[in-house]
Amino acid sequence: MSTRWFSESLYPDFKQSFSISEIVYEGRTEFQDIIIFQTQRFGRVLALDGIIQTTEVDEFCYHEMIAHIPLVAHGACKKVLIIGGGDGGTLREVLKHPIEKAVVVELDKTVIEICMRHLPSLSGGAFDNPKTDLRILDGLTYVRETHEKFDIIIIDSTDPIGPGKALFSEIFYRNCSKCLNENGILVTQSGVTWMQSDVARKTFENLNNIFLDADFFLAQVPTYGAGFMTFGWGCNNKISKMISRNELERRMSKLNLNTKYYNSSVHRGAFFLPGYIEALKNIR
Repeated sequence: MSTRWFSESLYPDFKQSFSISEIVYEGRTEFQDIIIFQTQRFGRVLALDGIIQTTEVDEFCYHEMIAHIPLVAHGACKKVLIIGGGDGGTLREVLKHPIEKAVVVELDKTVIEICMRHLPSLSGGAFDNPKTDLRILDGLTYVRETHEKFDIIIIDSTDPIGPGKALFSEIFYRNCSKCLNENGILVTQSGVTWMQSDVARKTFENLNNIFLDADFFLAQVPTYGAGFMTFGWGCNNKISKMISRNELERRMSKLNLNTKYYNSSVHRGAFFLPGYIEALKNIR
């Protein structure tokens, strides 16, 4: 009997394939195609429009880093805005902190519902937490029109194609910056830099036009093949990024985060970039 494979369609000249044990769910939402399938190595895998979003086994590498880097760096976060993040993994990690409120703005309600049903470990009940305020609407519209202010904004979007494309524009980041409190921090996924260097370069350029401190930090996510996962960072001070090891340890000892990837050494090291990624910050 032949084995069925799922091949990701993100790049025209490179693909990775997953051996499918079982199709758990397959269909189309109002906005995008969705499939969840079982694999032997990565557990259940979520793909949207043919692009891998996350897996049960290695999702913590991504979600811990996109959440804990900015929240620990800030040190006194009360309100968080998550744009995207329909699988719930980022929200789950954010709620490990003593925040007052997490607003999640997600365009596609069906993704949330399907992930809660078929990938429940990702959200871990986070959407039912009383601190969660879920808004089903367009993130661009929300940040343009809202009067709410946040300490942290996390843009946990899909890749810059389809519904996620507009979430990489300078006007979107500028509208996000208006929603930040003083010393607020914005972070955004900016792709696997070895394969998506143009995305990372443009992300940095946009953030650099808006924030006093624009940078990248890194994570290694096994599912995202061919390089480091890069996150964009924007803040209007450089103090948040320059926390001493002792202060990091002090903050983390209070939090008891119970993480598998993130720790104080990884926090500090995430901002030390390989030369080929550092070079993307050279704006002409």
